Amino acid sequence: MTYGIGIIGAGMIAPFHLEAIRGLPNARVVGIMDHGSGKGRQIAPELDPAGADDIEAFLAREDIHVITIATPSGSHLDIAVAAAQAGKHCIVEKPIEITLERIDTMIAAHVAAGTTLGGIFNNRFTKGAQLLKRTVEAGRFGTLTFASAVGPWWRDPDYYQSSSWKGTWAVDGGGALMNQGIHSVDLLQWLVASPVTSVSGRIATTAHPYIEVEDTGAATLQFENGALGSIACTTSMWPGHFRTITLAGTHGTAVLADEGLLFWQFREETEADEATRKDLLALPGAGIGAADPSAGVDARGHQAVFADFLHALEAGETPSVDGHEARKAVAIIRAIYESAQAGCTPVAI
Repeated sequence: MTYGIGIIGAGMIAPFHLEAIRGLPNARVVGIMDHGSGKGRQIAPELDPAGADDIEAFLAREDIHVITIATPSGSHLDIAVAAAQAGKHCIVEKPIEITLERIDTMIAAHVAAGTTLGGIFNNRFTKGAQLLKRTVEAGRFGTLTFASAVGPWWRDPDYYQSSSWKGTWAVDGGGALMNQGIHSVDLLQWLVASPVTSVSGRIATTAHPYIEVEDTGAATLQFENGALGSIACTTSMWPGHFRTITLAGTHGTAVLADEGLLFWQFREETEADEATRKDLLALPGAGIGAADPSAGVDARGHQAVFADFLHALEAGETPSVDGHEARKAVAIIRAIYESAQAGCTPVAI
């Protein structure tokens, strides 16, 4: 089957959705709903514009089987619920929504409709992240003792001032953690593969006084397996640089830097380890998205997410990042906010 896909939203990320889907053998983009702005026609003038300014008409199109939601974070709920009610499968940009209650409503709507809901965490599908996941599953770290995620980024004032929703609690849902850092938070919890049980966090607005939300956030974590961890994500560190994920245990340590590796060492070395260091060990450049949201970004990760989602539809399975998986990072971030508001009091998850 070839799936007809409709994109809802025509902002910065929409062209990446378009490019990713166009590279799949079993999917084609058939329309972009841009709320009447005309941006969809600018992105892909060859597509059928039916319903571009009317979501009900767009969701009623029989040539659309799946929709992707690429609108501001806090607007995902209503669209996802409407998609379920129209019988459309739905895959949603990060964060899938900005509160757990809203996410749970989306999940329930798709369960009731018998449709599939998925989220987008494209960084899980990089070569380095996939290698780390396999290494954790093989037990090579021994007892995991520590894990950290650091996103030391920068955003210029015009990034926030160019739209009415960025940097707001109501629509952005948060700042450096919820918008920029959520990829790092998701990677951390996915790689450790043991639930975060409690967090203690602080947030601050240090470099961008004109926004409501944090541009700097830090937290300590307790994992169910006994490991400790930390998260630090910012948009206040000029000029910004590559993100890191550190996994450490009694038998080894590895550090992922964007898509490559900064460190890879295990107590019991294998022949593959030296090959891994030659292939992936390198000092990254300025960092993907570190100071510019689109710098260094390409559609490969999104394509892997969409391919996984469509494979799940074909096989009658659950996609790797379903609604429940996409919820986990939001739960951690919301707990950090709750802890920060309570003076860094530990919050259970």
